[in-house]
Amino acid sequence: MAASSRGALAIRGLLRSLQIRAPNPWRAYSGAAAAASTTTTPIDLPPTTTPTPSETATPQQQQPGKSHYRIQAGIILTRAPLLTAEETPFESAFYFYQKRLNERLSMPFVTSVYFKPDTPALIDWNLKVRDREGTVAKELGVYHGKSARAWDDELAAGDPLSSRAAVYDALLRDATMRVSDDAEIIPVEERVAPEAPQSRVTEADRAGDVARLDRALDRTLYLVVKGKDGRWAFPTAAVATDEHLHETAKRVMDKTAGLDMNTWMVGRVPVAHHVVRPALGEDGSLQKRGEKTFFLKARIMAGQANLAGNPFGYTEFKWLTAEELKANVDEKYYHSVRNMLADR
Repeated sequence: MAASSRGALAIRGLLRSLQIRAPNPWRAYSGAAAAASTTTTPIDLPPTTTPTPSETATPQQQQPGKSHYRIQAGIILTRAPLLTAEETPFESAFYFYQKRLNERLSMPFVTSVYFKPDTPALIDWNLKVRDREGTVAKELGVYHGKSARAWDDELAAGDPLSSRAAVYDALLRDATMRVSDDAEIIPVEERVAPEAPQSRVTEADRAGDVARLDRALDRTLYLVVKGKDGRWAFPTAAVATDEHLHETAKRVMDKTAGLDMNTWMVGRVPVAHHVVRPALGEDGSLQKRGEKTFFLKARIMAGQANLAGNPFGYTEFKWLTAEELKANVDEKYYHSVRNMLADR
């Protein structure tokens, strides 16, 4: 017999002896449990007592059941921001610094790549660069990124050069053509300035019209409606037995604000919920059912809300920002939905 075969037989016999000697850990556990169950006496059991009338729950302590609530679905219809947020002074200074830093690190501007020689465009470019004392960028003021003082690229505190108004003015001034197609200098009084960007503050902002969508262009707006009780809230309706939450939310949006809107349901799951507890009498009887309202989110792309002929009795609507929403709805109602509101 080979040495490997003899070794295998020896190891197999050793393993068998270890299995015989080692007790089964599960058998000892089950035996101990059985012994404990047989030695239990009635003395070990807790005494059975009958509660006294004073220990029974009073009607005021009874918890409302599921039948005490009405399930509702609401729609949070939002208009996304149309403009970027206003820059803070720090952001304006930071972006201005980045532009000057780019002026230092970029390669020299080669005019022959962008302009043909002896053309009106090249003459116009040379005139404007001369006014900027050689600075290629249009909105950085006088700054030489390749000079010995290129390190001095930060503005002093409060310098208006980095403000939005100064940038607009510099870009509009540079966009005005000074040379005609005949390569002649255009007199100042005959130069045609380009159209300036529209103001961020609209007519609706100035008039304080909260029913229009062209207001607060850099903020998210939320549609709220005024019910029969005079309270402002999101459009809401009870969920029918054959409906899902998103179907009820879509139905209440269509029947409340009309079909004159191009909308998009963001998802089929709620983003917030609000609970109104039921009113119980002294004897525990139900006086008024509570409400559990689940809100789903939607976006408006075009159109406007129209409450004419809605079956829910809504009389007015508003498009409000988050801060305005807090001032118009109940405190508990706002607390239930505040975590899903956008930052801006």
